[in-house]
Amino acid sequence: MSLNQQITEDLKNALKQKDNIRVSCLRMLKAAVKNMQVEKRRELNEEEILSVISSLIRKGHEAAEEFRKGGREELAKKEEKETGIFYAYMPQQLTETEIEETLSEIISEISAKTLKDLGKVMNEAMARMSGKAQGKEISLIAKKLLTADK
Repeated sequence: MSLNQQITEDLKNALKQKDNIRVSCLRMLKAAVKNMQVEKRRELNEEEILSVISSLIRKGHEAAEEFRKGGREELAKKEEKETGIFYAYMPQQLTETEIEETLSEIISEISAKTLKDLGKVMNEAMARMSGKAQGKEISLIAKKLLTADK
């Protein structure tokens, strides 16, 4: 079963179970996928759908952060619960240690020395870890590794 079919089936089940939060999240996901399909004028492949889900997760984390800054803890928790639903469709996420190991390999392979090489490192890292880790987390660890090597 494709990822798109899985999302549709889960939406049907959530509707039957009257799980309003899950229904809301899955409808948002279906809409985001549909918008991307319209933009690209074709059906999306699995990797592109994962990219859409990753984008929704990132936006959810950013929204939760902003709600916390504004003192709206209940809305922050709601956003985090919604991102948890999206994570169910992502491949197993890498731990910080696994990300660090992969980045160390990349840095040695492309002989990156300073922060000026961050772009090259990130290009390769996103190709290898796409869908398995958030770009922001990869970027933070890459910066830490490149500044630690000095």
